[in-house]
Amino acid sequence: MPDGTDVLEIIRTTRAMRRLKPDPVPDDMIRTILQSAICAPNGGNTQTWRFLVVKDPEIKKAVQVHYKRALDEIIGPRYASAAPPPGATKEGYHRQHTAVEYLTEHFHEAPVWIVACIEHGEDPPNRASGASIYPAVQNMLLTARALGLGATLTTRHLFYEKESEAALGLPPGVHSYAILPIGYPMG
Repeated sequence: MPDGTDVLEIIRTTRAMRRLKPDPVPDDMIRTILQSAICAPNGGNTQTWRFLVVKDPEIKKAVQVHYKRALDEIIGPRYASAAPPPGATKEGYHRQHTAVEYLTEHFHEAPVWIVACIEHGEDPPNRASGASIYPAVQNMLLTARALGLGATLTTRHLFYEKESEAALGLPPGVHSYAILPIGYPMG
């Protein structure tokens, strides 16, 4: 197989990339990522997923306000008081938190966001709803890795869901489940 296309190697080497360069990502790469998303299985083959591609800096800055607020008020205090998870060292846990803080400060600078959404119509979201979007999200993360891009799955904006979804301009009945900031990795 050509370098970079072995699926098992891509799975083994994909990780959360929170430090991204602001360099533009070509539209054809984003299109490839989206095409891989729609190849994922989804509940009842209903395909109620929606993917919003965000490049507008003003929209990203508006969402970042809520993203940072969630770090300051909820996530940051959890990190400060939590022990490292099993298998992680204190130093590794600290490095991860530093990367989380970096992403928070530079969230709006990621050249592209893909917002993974589900159209619920009149039905309220429930615990099973994510089962139809997260396989698509994983496909996007793996495809980004295969293309030499960095990405991460983040859901922190959901702590302030109404405000974030309003800033994104989502119509009624469409709810976000993740934001994937995508760009070329720094390092």
